[in-house]
Amino acid sequence: MAISDDFLQSLRDNLDIERVVSPYVDLKRRGRLLVGLCPFHNEKTPSFTVYPESDSFYCFGCGTGGEIVTFIRRIENLDFVEAVKLLAQQAGMQLPEDGYDDTLSKKRQRMLGANREAARFFYTCLMGEQGKKALAYLEERGISEQVIKKFGLGYAPDSWDSLLIHMRQLGYSASELHEANLVRKSQRTDSELFYDGFVNRIMIPIIDLRGNVVAFGGRILGDGKPKYINTSDTLVYKKSQNVFALNLAKNKNDGSLILAEGYMDVIALHRAGFVNAVACLGTALTREQAQLLSRYSSEVILAYDTDSAGQEATRRAITVLGQTGIKIRVLKLTGGKDPDEIINRYGPSRIQTLLDGAVNETEYKLSGAKSKFDLNSPDGRLGYLNEAIKVLAGLSSSVELDIYASELSNELEVSKEAILTQIKTQSGRLKKEKSREREKELFKEAKKELTRSGPNNRGPSKVAGKEVMAEELIISILLENPDYYEKFSQRLVPGLFSNELYKRIYGVVSKRIEEGRPIDLTFLSQYFSNDEMALITRLMKKGKELVNPLDQYSDCVSVLEKAASKDEKPDLSKLSDEEYLELFKKKRQQ
Repeated sequence: MAISDDFLQSLRDNLDIERVVSPYVDLKRRGRLLVGLCPFHNEKTPSFTVYPESDSFYCFGCGTGGEIVTFIRRIENLDFVEAVKLLAQQAGMQLPEDGYDDTLSKKRQRMLGANREAARFFYTCLMGEQGKKALAYLEERGISEQVIKKFGLGYAPDSWDSLLIHMRQLGYSASELHEANLVRKSQRTDSELFYDGFVNRIMIPIIDLRGNVVAFGGRILGDGKPKYINTSDTLVYKKSQNVFALNLAKNKNDGSLILAEGYMDVIALHRAGFVNAVACLGTALTREQAQLLSRYSSEVILAYDTDSAGQEATRRAITVLGQTGIKIRVLKLTGGKDPDEIINRYGPSRIQTLLDGAVNETEYKLSGAKSKFDLNSPDGRLGYLNEAIKVLAGLSSSVELDIYASELSNELEVSKEAILTQIKTQSGRLKKEKSREREKELFKEAKKELTRSGPNNRGPSKVAGKEVMAEELIISILLENPDYYEKFSQRLVPGLFSNELYKRIYGVVSKRIEEGRPIDLTFLSQYFSNDEMALITRLMKKGKELVNPLDQYSDCVSVLEKAASKDEKPDLSKLSDEEYLELFKKKRQQ
């Protein structure tokens, strides 16, 4: 059973959206609206807009939208019930225990509880008799008991069932532990044999921004392989959406974060006094992680390993972080392969010196290009010049471009005018390449959106863009004018919809109308994901702006009826890529 409309209405009455959003976003009043910098992506010009009259929000930069529950779900990484509970606490309200289905929420809490107890078990083992070897290993690396407690480090005993036995004694089943990725199951199909997922390893808890233990990293003692075993994605943990130690660093930085490659690097940096250090969970920084970093800093200093994998990860991170608009600098590590090794060899002062000399992304790229060539030879200087021009062609600032062109001219004894001419030519090529890439991505999106499962699930079939546009417009109008439903309910049945999401939205909305229940973002948020709520918010806004909604609604219903009456739907697969893309572009413009 869903949370009652009465409770959600009371929650909305007691919590206006400004009160909910203000702790996270510095809002400025602009007429009847409130605006601020979006907390979900990095931006310099405010595009995040709050609408007090409808208790909704929408970001014109990243397309995120919804109402108070969706906002809390997204920013605190909670499910629907958890978000409602948090808001209820803020409003001084008690959520009825029997008025909703919190099965998923209880399962999440159960898994978090298992992770918390496992972390306690690992810590106890580390500080006990069986952890002596592991404790000595940490001490050799300069990790004190204080640092151990700060990060909650532990030890998984050299046993195949010690954690399993302990957790069973606490009331956790083997299947629960398996779902949490704490134990593993024998690959024999007829076997119910479970065993510990981490054995004879230093255990590093991964803690989210709310202080929950969501996952673990297990490091081997010494230099064996694999060096690390990590928790796979679970109900409470998504590797691509979490950043190690951000829970510690988010309130301890001066606007900058040091992004290292691994757990031990971060731990070493923290014990050396650099408490703004964090790590992505793997060498490949994701877009979600970059956006998360941009919420808590204005600058990221990359401190990846000096090996080829680390440098490739640095280049990728520069690209991903660049999409957020955040300032980027790169630490040029010398005297060791990673921050951990440098600190152990030379002490914290060396890291501070390197931080002071950290270069921006342009200087990093130019330095990398220069290292490939022998500048004492004409061919080497020409090779470096060509590479440098490619780097500088990507700059948007004319001032920066002029400065670097001057430096390059002096360094290679080539006229600045000639360099700028080549940069202009290369810049044009880059723009064409980016345009082609955008077209490719747009085409992929078009294929995905304009394709649905065919009748009787016989495989994919294509639907006309006109139909999808009509479906979108129907939803937009109905959200704003629910009284239209009765006029067309006999004609407009869910089976006419080709887009599965629009069909689902129509099903939910029509059921609520038939039951005499309100159509509002707050009430809809329990049925849809955060991304789906962003779309619904956009569609609702679109419905408010229409001049003749009734006539348009009628026309759209006719479009779907006409399409359904045909023996065969138009087969867009026979269209050229250009025709297909044109259809999609027209839809996007609606």
